[in-house]
Amino acid sequence: MAAVSVRHEVGQALDELVRTGVPGAQAVVTERGRSWEAVSGVGDRRTGKAFPHRSHVRIGSNTKTFVATVILQLVAEGKVKLDEPIDRYLPGVVRGNGNDGTRITVRQLLQHTSGLPDYGPKLTDGPRHYEPAELVQFAMTLPSRFEPGTKWEYSNTNYILAGMLIEKVTGRSPAAEITSRIIRPLGLTDTYYPAPYETGIRGAHPRGYDQDEGKWVDVTDQDPSWGGAAGAMVSTGQDVNRFFTALVGGRLLPPAQLAEMKRTVPADVFPGAQYGLGLIRIPVSCGKELWGHGGSIPGFRTRGGVTTDGRSVNVTVNQVTATGSADVLKVVDTAICAR
Repeated sequence: MAAVSVRHEVGQALDELVRTGVPGAQAVVTERGRSWEAVSGVGDRRTGKAFPHRSHVRIGSNTKTFVATVILQLVAEGKVKLDEPIDRYLPGVVRGNGNDGTRITVRQLLQHTSGLPDYGPKLTDGPRHYEPAELVQFAMTLPSRFEPGTKWEYSNTNYILAGMLIEKVTGRSPAAEITSRIIRPLGLTDTYYPAPYETGIRGAHPRGYDQDEGKWVDVTDQDPSWGGAAGAMVSTGQDVNRFFTALVGGRLLPPAQLAEMKRTVPADVFPGAQYGLGLIRIPVSCGKELWGHGGSIPGFRTRGGVTTDGRSVNVTVNQVTATGSADVLKVVDTAICAR
């Protein structure tokens, strides 16, 4: 079990995080197969209740790491080549306004060095269900951001295409492949990729909030298809920790593919970050090697990862706009570096 001092420091850090303006926050710390939780603030503004035990939350872009893992498994099986153009697998899909799938590799999609624009600015018609091809079509109406391979810039379009690649190669949806290749083998019983048109969150969960002109808005229920393979999944802190521990520990990928995943480039996703293939090396004050990702989706922000010595943490807040990623990362740093 964690030392009393570690629990105390994490609790204090969560209290400071809540003071920045989010309704509530939760940290789940796992070490040697045992997890503990700490919470602060409220998980439900109406009832005043805290985050429930084993809270199910929308994990946003942590989905990208699951998707990248499946693709690297397909690479290991000889079904996908990292340095082949995406046009080989999805002919004619990436075309227009300087976007050219014959010049963008699978590796560049997974590493956000493709230069493809994010489709987000085109989603102006309010909440509804989106198909992956539709999201890519939105992106293709925007100009290419830069020459492929010359810069790094985060774009959800990359991972919508990665999901389409999985379906093209396997004949099954990204949800089905993630479930059969990762969720079931690891026993992640609280993790799932939402079904089409599913808007609620299964299991015990906090409410997720946004603010509109100073008013609190409950955005817990939403159709996450706009995030798709870039950010639709739901999980718990315990399951996210188990996933990253298994991944970095070599249980999901052969050594060669895990090494490719950990080949990084500088990325401004947060200060000092290094981005691999759907996996981020996250700087912490004590100098430990921390690998994870993180996710932000209306109502929820998660940050965390696992160290090479086996301590993992996932921190969740139930509002995105009131506080920054750096504030959440302070709790991650505390949980990883406290003794």
